[in-house]
Amino acid sequence: MLKNTFFILFSCFLFSCSVTKTVRPKQAPVESKTVEKTPVAKKKEVVKATPKKTVNRVKLTQAQKVQAYLAQFGPIAQAEMKMYKIPASITLAQGILESGTGAGRLAVEGNNHFGIKCHRGWNGGRIYHDDDEKGECFRTYSDPAESYRDHSVFLSGRPRYAFLFKLNKKDYKAWARGLKKAGYATDPKYPKKIISIIERYKLYKYDSKKEVTVNLEEPKKTILKKSNNKTHIVSLGDTLYSIARAYRISVQDIIKENNLDDNTIFKGQELIIPKSK
Repeated sequence: MLKNTFFILFSCFLFSCSVTKTVRPKQAPVESKTVEKTPVAKKKEVVKATPKKTVNRVKLTQAQKVQAYLAQFGPIAQAEMKMYKIPASITLAQGILESGTGAGRLAVEGNNHFGIKCHRGWNGGRIYHDDDEKGECFRTYSDPAESYRDHSVFLSGRPRYAFLFKLNKKDYKAWARGLKKAGYATDPKYPKKIISIIERYKLYKYDSKKEVTVNLEEPKKTILKKSNNKTHIVSLGDTLYSIARAYRISVQDIIKENNLDDNTIFKGQELIIPKSK
């Protein structure tokens, strides 16, 4: 009995020694990766605009604008007069009126100083602009001098203007009325405007053979100040009465503010509109 018990115990011992111990493989140490954080973009500092300071700026009066125009185009008008017998005063007055003293869109973008439309047979450059009707075709030139030449050719080459060349070259009033009669412009006040410009700026001096010297006034430097006054660019069909009514002021207020000699205004002219009282 004792012998059997010993045998059993011994067998259990051998069995326990023969059992293979399950060894789990050691896991490789996890490398601690450095996580790169996406840099957060810094907000750009808002640069505040420096408050505008009162600055000196050259402001031309209407008279000075006309003087500059005459200095540039006066000799050209006189040269055209010698060749085509059109009074230089008429040519210059039309140029000033039609081009807004050279500042109108047709003059700036198309070098067209006389508002000459394309008409049939025109093969040159074109620009479209609202006039009597919307989007009308006007001629363009590579140089303003070409506009002056085309103006001379336009008047001298059309039968409806032929009677003008029988007039006295120095009779600018008859020429102004004749242009309207021949249909150059539809504005019933066209002759009055032309005559007014000629007399206001003494353009009749250019009708002589002598060269006219323009003494340009030195523009005064003015300090820009805050003002409640508005400006109005004269467009086709505007009158002092219609402008005054639109801004609820009197015609006399506009005349006084702009140093006008009379009620004559023209397209492209810049008018100062005083604040209503």
